[in-house]
Amino acid sequence: MSGAHARGRTAARSTGAKGPRPALGTEITASLVVFLVALPLCIGVAVASGVPAELGIISGVIGGLVVGAIRGSTLQVSGPAAGLAALVAETVAEHGLAMLGVIVLFSGILQIILGLVRLGRMFQAISLAVVQGMLAGIGLPLMVSQVYPMADAKAPGSPVENMAGLPSLFADILADRQAMTAAGLGVLTIVLSFVWKKVPGPVGKIPAALVAVGIGIAVASLPGVAVKTLQVGDLLASVQMPGPGQFADLADAAVITSVLTFTVIASAESLFTAAAVDRMHSGPRTRYNTELIAQGTGNTVAGLLGALPITAVVARSSANVQAGARTRLSRTLHGLWLLAFAMLLPQVLALIPISVLAGVLVHSGWKLFAPEEFPKMWRQDRGEFVVMTVTTLVIVATALLEGVIIGLAAGIVLAALRMSQTVIRQHLEEDTAKVVMAGNATFLRLPAVIEALEAAASAGKPRIRLDLTGVTHLDHACRNQVEEFTAQQRGLGLRVELLMPGRPSTPSGAVTTPQPAPAESTRQPGPGAEWFYLDTRPIPDEYAEHTRLVG
Repeated sequence: MSGAHARGRTAARSTGAKGPRPALGTEITASLVVFLVALPLCIGVAVASGVPAELGIISGVIGGLVVGAIRGSTLQVSGPAAGLAALVAETVAEHGLAMLGVIVLFSGILQIILGLVRLGRMFQAISLAVVQGMLAGIGLPLMVSQVYPMADAKAPGSPVENMAGLPSLFADILADRQAMTAAGLGVLTIVLSFVWKKVPGPVGKIPAALVAVGIGIAVASLPGVAVKTLQVGDLLASVQMPGPGQFADLADAAVITSVLTFTVIASAESLFTAAAVDRMHSGPRTRYNTELIAQGTGNTVAGLLGALPITAVVARSSANVQAGARTRLSRTLHGLWLLAFAMLLPQVLALIPISVLAGVLVHSGWKLFAPEEFPKMWRQDRGEFVVMTVTTLVIVATALLEGVIIGLAAGIVLAALRMSQTVIRQHLEEDTAKVVMAGNATFLRLPAVIEALEAAASAGKPRIRLDLTGVTHLDHACRNQVEEFTAQQRGLGLRVELLMPGRPSTPSGAVTTPQPAPAESTRQPGPGAEWFYLDTRPIPDEYAEHTRLVG
């Protein structure tokens, strides 16, 4: 602690000074704003996931009352996330709705374990290109899949099938008046989502999704309009606690894979969101391990109730920050308002057109896709652009887990290629072929190393000098190749001088010569050289008196 900082703390204690206390009214107002943003999103995510709308609300309540009450991130808001909608829909289609609770339950338990062993920051070690590619790979299929419910139609299935079916869908919309009305409401919702913030005055502070829902309810109530509206049942009756049969299915490898996928994706999305939210305010920073435990606790409870998985959500979190919240109270209260609304006013939910909720999710998908990030990444780093694009395309073509794994692999390969920057210089003197290497010599640069060694051998000189003192890292593959080449050439009668990274003292028994070392041997090893090597193996007797081995 600096002296100035310590003096400041002492002065604060001596004067009894305290920072401004957050106003209770501001926290309540912020909670209402978050509630208005969260309500249509909770319902929309549930519909997009192919599960009853009540389960989305239950997850929203848990995100507020359970996750929101735990000290992790102060202003981050959690609930069902649009980014997991496609994964949930795929899981429900493959394993059934009853198994969703078990998968979410054990994902939550794994999250708690990861937090307890302090691996919360581990998720920050993922390449930004992979993260952005993952979000884009989630957002693009989400947008395409929600175009169908915008027209009161059913999506064909996979992202590729959904894209292929768009021309037929547009033709059906033009031929059906009611489908055109529903699509019009969806398009209006998207437009409002983009432009509503530009509306001046206090009206512009009303969440765009709520305005769209109000317009949609008004239009749906007009005579002659028959768009599909939300089907809402009893909140308590929708709770489906897992039974022994579902727990027995944990022996299925596909279920275990789903648990791991939910754990990784939900944890990564929550902690990436935490980092983004921390940049929005100057208050307390996120405690990543505690926040991971909080998210795991929420998913454990959600799994026990058979609800949707929970993550931190950017839209709700940013609304919370912009509304002036400063404590956990606002995000906790928003869960209470969700519960009260669903219990006391369920009939209002049944008036909401599905096409409006689909429009809300298309806008969310667009923000996840973030097309402007692709040209930006291209300008900043073309290698990372390739990683980002590959991750996105693989997710769209296959599935989320496969895309993330391949994206991580691509990122690792890119990093390895960039770390393997080896400078190899070759030149000939009167009786010597010289090879000087510097940088990181790894197996990825092995072809270039072999080419340089072979060129030195074919130069026809009686002496070969290999100077690797400038190498900062020499992996086993390159080391083995250099050693084999040295032994082979010595066996052919050539004089080979091998200088490896580092300059230790010469041990007894090492073969040396009294003549002064050439200028190259006085070079210091490269910075951070990881090991040295002194070749003390026997050499042909007729060359011993002329051979100098330097470590």
